[in-house]
Amino acid sequence: MGEGERFQLGTVGALSLSVVSSVSIVICNKALISTLGFTFATTLTSWHLLVTFCSLHVALLMKLFEHKPFDARLVMGFGVLNGISIGLLNLSLGFNSVGFYQMTKLAIIPCTVLLETLFLRKKFSRNIQLSLAILLLGVGIATVTDLQLNALGSVLSLLAVVTTCIAQIMTNTIQKKFKVSSTQLLYQSCPYQALTLFIIGPFLDGLLTNQNVFSFKYTPQVLIFIVLSCLISVSVNFSTFLVIGKTSPVTYQVLGHLKTCLVLVFGYVLLHDPFSWRNIFGILVALVGMILYSYFFTIETQQKATEASAQISQVKESDSDPLLTVENGPAVVTDAAATKAPVWSSDKDLRA
Repeated sequence: MGEGERFQLGTVGALSLSVVSSVSIVICNKALISTLGFTFATTLTSWHLLVTFCSLHVALLMKLFEHKPFDARLVMGFGVLNGISIGLLNLSLGFNSVGFYQMTKLAIIPCTVLLETLFLRKKFSRNIQLSLAILLLGVGIATVTDLQLNALGSVLSLLAVVTTCIAQIMTNTIQKKFKVSSTQLLYQSCPYQALTLFIIGPFLDGLLTNQNVFSFKYTPQVLIFIVLSCLISVSVNFSTFLVIGKTSPVTYQVLGHLKTCLVLVFGYVLLHDPFSWRNIFGILVALVGMILYSYFFTIETQQKATEASAQISQVKESDSDPLLTVENGPAVVTDAAATKAPVWSSDKDLRA
């Protein structure tokens, strides 16, 4: 099996793990919040991250992955930013209508595209842009019902979108820049995320629910669902970093909207949530957008891989070409000659 095939297999595995675990935790949390009345979402997320860190620490002790420390300040800032973005998303839901909150989530993709274009000079083809537009239209039709605006809610939503986009872009760029795996990055940033949410969680949950998480009556059924939610979250957090690292923040958001559609379907099937023809039409439109995005993304990725391998082949051919020895002249040249007529150097290329 070639390197490209292994990469594609790993990507498919990461995407599948992300979808299954995310849909599972949404259904579990929905039962926990709606049925059992445990409405402390931010505090619950801090417990998720704490369990994730403990699980990764056990995996480290078992030598399932290698600890690779790097830029401690960057890791701390990244972890705190991730925690703040989660808190802002929960505040956005609390101070806005459900419809406006869904619009906030839809705005993450265009914002990510804009930030990557402006600051990372990344280019998105018209085919990709068109497929994203169809996807967002479909999800909007399926999920957005009312759009009640207020000043505080709008500001919170804007901050939530910006911080989420930056955090997800950093997840991708940090892994590539420092050559760390998703597991290594998650292990190092998890404590800062958990601590941030553990500090602000009870306050935010109290503000949104007018209840105290520490005075809640924890029945055995509630505790079972909390433990189950925490265990599933290990897979969710791991697959999130894995997907963003292997693909891109935009692809992760596309996958997120697929999860939204699946949650609507499973909510109807398992929890008997209300479902209308508008939901069905929106999901179908969104699926068309996802299929188009997957198709164009795969084609463009293969084209880039082909171009890269062709460039590598050209370099190897030129490196082994005996004519270069004649063209480059004698092996020993003066500094002046080297300045006037710089020649290609394989040693220089290796150092670069």
